[in-house]
Amino acid sequence: MKARLDLQGWVERIKDQDMPVFGRTVQTVRAVTADENASAAALAQAILQDAALTTKVLKLANSVLFNPSRQPINTVSRAIVLLGFNVVGDLVLSIHLIDALLSGGLRERVAADMARCFHAAVQARTAAMLRGAQDAEEVFVAALLGRVGEMAFWCFGGQVARELDQAMNDDPDSRPEDLQRDILGFSLRALSLELTRAWRLGSLVEGALVPGTNPDSSEAAIALGYRLAAAVEQGWDSPQALAALAQYAEFVGQPATEVAAAVSANATDAARVAAQFGAEDAARLIPIPPKGLGVDIQAEAADPGPDPLLQLRILRDLSALVAGRPSLNDVLQLVLEGIYRGLGMGRAVFALQSADRLQVVGKAALGRGAETLVRRFSFALDGTSGDIINEVFEQRRNLWLKPDMAERVKPERLVRVTGCEEGFLAAIVTGGRVIGVFYADRSGAPLDEEGWQGFQHFVQQAGLCFEHVAGKGKRQQ
Repeated sequence: MKARLDLQGWVERIKDQDMPVFGRTVQTVRAVTADENASAAALAQAILQDAALTTKVLKLANSVLFNPSRQPINTVSRAIVLLGFNVVGDLVLSIHLIDALLSGGLRERVAADMARCFHAAVQARTAAMLRGAQDAEEVFVAALLGRVGEMAFWCFGGQVARELDQAMNDDPDSRPEDLQRDILGFSLRALSLELTRAWRLGSLVEGALVPGTNPDSSEAAIALGYRLAAAVEQGWDSPQALAALAQYAEFVGQPATEVAAAVSANATDAARVAAQFGAEDAARLIPIPPKGLGVDIQAEAADPGPDPLLQLRILRDLSALVAGRPSLNDVLQLVLEGIYRGLGMGRAVFALQSADRLQVVGKAALGRGAETLVRRFSFALDGTSGDIINEVFEQRRNLWLKPDMAERVKPERLVRVTGCEEGFLAAIVTGGRVIGVFYADRSGAPLDEEGWQGFQHFVQQAGLCFEHVAGKGKRQQ
């Protein structure tokens, strides 16, 4: 019989096998933020290399939680200036962590822990602010990372996680920590602490996990945030919730009747923030007080509407970018952002032809479910007559996919991947040949002529920029 892993064994397995990409991300971000000579441009560049990450950072930077003045933030560089170098770096870590933990496992357990983390993070941030702390944003991120061990275990624990889940379901009256020690030999809180140390997530995260927290510290604010988030899961009017609220009020030095309104609003904000991170399942599990039950937690995660002024700004930025020494990634990011945010699309994808010219493979995407779509966006260029992908490459055609298109073009392969019967598809032509395609849709919602014309214009500009960058490279050789 195979021996069970001990605490250190689980740490090594999660760190080296289950989440190695997250570990490398931590190292990369920390290397930038810990370097006193590093510039905001270095951090911005690290973010802009990932289109989906860029979108989430900007969405959070424009959220009421981080931008209560609602001053529009259109670029990552501006977000770093307004929010701060370290705050944006920590947000990047949080986004990568949430993305890594949305991949599977015991989804109900992962979502439940994630919901509590988001709720605790918002409540802890408010507590820190009301106490006049200067690190409220750091408190938010530290609370969000505070159950990394629990979430990683439920996501990657396999059979052992299922066994613990069953034991907790069969014996709901026992303390979870006791069942964890009986089955695993350690508590999941201990796993969180060891992973925090192994990944060097920061002293604030570690301090919040260590017993005996200073009652006047930021770590105490995090502990109170978790206590309140857990208590209201029993009901907002439960004895546990009322006791937690009294402790919270005492900590911030305000009457419970005055604090109650802020705490109630925080629950709604937490649900919205979770949706902005892409954790819709967790957002739905955050207990909203009765008067807030009508709030649509997906409102912030809805597709953007068309923004003509933003289209013009991005086209202007493209022109300015090309005048300098841009990389193809810089051009690609701006074009995708123009299609997604400027045209109000639900998703935008760029796919590149492989070196052997036998297939086209997704490289970058923005929008809802973009990470999944870009992985699936791969098609063989097999010459099948009438197939929509082959038509774009062979005929250099820009096509508006519609439900009645089957009579003229075969869209089946594309529809199977995107799940939409309506979308835009256009070729990128440089050096006289098609090198890739852009695709966009509104997640099943109808498209219009204005969007079609704007989409083609952005793709045309992308082609011109690609040719310019390629030509510049040849002249410098």
